[in-house]
Amino acid sequence: MKKTIYDDDYKVFVRKLKKARSESGLTQIQAAKKLGSTQAYISKVESGQLRVDVSQLKTFATMYGKSISYFLK
Repeated sequence: MKKTIYDDDYKVFVRKLKKARSESGLTQIQAAKKLGSTQAYISKVESGQLRVDVSQLKTFATMYGKSISYFLK
């Protein structure tokens, strides 16, 4: 059984998450500070090493000024 973190849909999500951060003008360090997290966390999320749950997605969407649907295929 294939792990969902490596599905094509999740890869699209990760690309959109990274693009949204870039479009918002934030570096990984700046985004991490806004989240009260570390740059390593943002890096792992954007590389697909860590999964994002719905609550975290809502936080990212708000921070980057995007709707949740923006991140979905």
